[in-house]
Amino acid sequence: MTDGSDPRPRPQYGEYATPEEQRARIQQPDVTVALETGAAPAAAETPAAAAASEPPSELIAARRRFFDRVLTIALLIYAVFSVATAIPALVDYTGYVQTLFEFMGISDAPDPSMNGRPWGVAASLVLGVGLLLTAAVSWIMLQRGKITFWVPLVGGIVFNLLSGVLLMVPLLSDPALMGALLSQ
Repeated sequence: MTDGSDPRPRPQYGEYATPEEQRARIQQPDVTVALETGAAPAAAETPAAAAASEPPSELIAARRRFFDRVLTIALLIYAVFSVATAIPALVDYTGYVQTLFEFMGISDAPDPSMNGRPWGVAASLVLGVGLLLTAAVSWIMLQRGKITFWVPLVGGIVFNLLSGVLLMVPLLSDPALMGALLSQ
């Protein structure tokens, strides 16, 4: 081929290379011999063997990331349902307080002059915005490959505590509740 008598143009990208030369160049195992003889290719050359030869720490890390992703998504789904059911109850603050009084065994009705609706709406907004922030931070951390399951847990604790404080402000100013709590 180098004497110039070959009428074909000189190959530029290896199109005249033999299959063995091509496999050697791209480092692909030769499975044709194994298929012809019925023998399995060498263990180090199979994709399963390549995955098995992967360091155990990488496999463990991949499993942890998968478990973390599943747990994070499950916690966020739980948070969506929890917030979606809490918002209507908190907006109807009088009904919320009556249910709370019944649960605590207080027979007195809440003070009718107590207007807790703005506090219930504020607590609902805190929960809704908190869910959105928690989901955004979780999404960003998942995209970066970080451990993320703790973000929905911390977000749930923080934003539920904040909404709980907002809900307690009008309750602590209710004389019926304070009298019932002090009498027990």
